[in-house]
Amino acid sequence: MRNPGYGHPSRPEYVLTEDGERIAPVCARLLRELRRRGLEEVVLKKWSMPILAALGTESRYGELRRALGATPRALTLALKELAARGLVERRVHADFPPYTTYRLTAESRGLRGQVERLAAGL
Repeated sequence: MRNPGYGHPSRPEYVLTEDGERIAPVCARLLRELRRRGLEEVVLKKWSMPILAALGTESRYGELRRALGATPRALTLALKELAARGLVERRVHADFPPYTTYRLTAESRGLRGQVERLAAGL
């Protein structure tokens, strides 16, 4: 929220709300972990954390899209980038018709717990 009575009108200052103060330690731990692993750039993009949170179990593309409400282009680009960085595994099933599923890799399962705590506001 805005810091009342401080700062120039064109350069306002902000302070954390009570909710912000409560989740700040979780955010700090997550940022440290992302920086340590060199994943800050990819995981802090708009759809990366929601995808990591939504991939609790193996999911099909359509299930993810409905759960997140992302556009097809945004979801596709985010999944490709997460897969390229080894955070999401993409599997094509040879059934008829063929279909694709996505799941978390071992590397990203630890991050998912932190993302869930952040989403829960803890």
